[in-house]
Amino acid sequence: MSKRVAVMDLGTNTFHLLIAEGDIHNYHEIVHITEAVKLGEGGINKGYILQEAFQRGVNTMQRFHEVIQSNNAAGVRAIATSALRSASNGKDFIKEVEAQTGIAIEIIDGEQEAGFIYNGVKLSGCLSAKNSLIMDIGGGSVEFILGNTDNILWKQSFEVGAARLMDQFHHTDPIPPASIEAMNLYLEDTLHDLFIATTGIEIDTLVGSSGAFETFAGLIETGKAKPFDLKSIQHYDFDEEELLTITNKLILSSHKDRAANKGIIPVRVDMIVSASLVTRFIMHALDIHKVSMCTNSLKEGVLAGMLG
Repeated sequence: MSKRVAVMDLGTNTFHLLIAEGDIHNYHEIVHITEAVKLGEGGINKGYILQEAFQRGVNTMQRFHEVIQSNNAAGVRAIATSALRSASNGKDFIKEVEAQTGIAIEIIDGEQEAGFIYNGVKLSGCLSAKNSLIMDIGGGSVEFILGNTDNILWKQSFEVGAARLMDQFHHTDPIPPASIEAMNLYLEDTLHDLFIATTGIEIDTLVGSSGAFETFAGLIETGKAKPFDLKSIQHYDFDEEELLTITNKLILSSHKDRAANKGIIPVRVDMIVSASLVTRFIMHALDIHKVSMCTNSLKEGVLAGMLG
């Protein structure tokens, strides 16, 4: 009898529910729901979940609970990351969800988060024997994992997620050059540990884990009038010029341009600007020319542990 399990990844912007069954190298998805909860909206850098966002989160968890019950998932894990980690009322949210649904949310730290992301990316076959730098841009934090198919050499989570950066630097649209300059200086300062960890290590590829990288890939492919379906791919190799062109276009765009673009999901319309800037900053700072996208991330890493 194959095992059926449910994993929830409760992020700063998005809550994901994945129900799957089978074994670790051969599982199939039964349910895959992504809800734009925007838990960090208005409060992310103040360290507090605002009432409306709090309620949206609870309502989403009630819906997830119903879906999990109707699909008879045996094992259930709900993993919370940056927004709930840093919010002063994060524990209240966890209590409320448990009272309403019986689901016990686990708050994990940045190190554990990075470990799960590595496992998810590794599971999809996106890594090689050469060293890659995995980068997962969330709303609250960004995880960097330096490693290869065999092991992790170094990993760390930084509180420089797209929602935090947007809140701090992106106040007028399009984002002004002075704000970009300020963001780059801030990243240079904040990501100091990353530069130390990668000194003297040859990085073959920057692997972008899901999120914004899926948007970049989709915009590039649909821009060539090619069909692009995320469900049918696990891996995408960028052409460096195309990636730099699309991120530049996004950085120079207005909210109106982005909102009208069907290739950008609503929750990502504004955050894609800071995600583009972080991506370009890393490519430039570490002199990386090969970039790929992997659709797997944290939830698949948690799933691997549950099915394995």
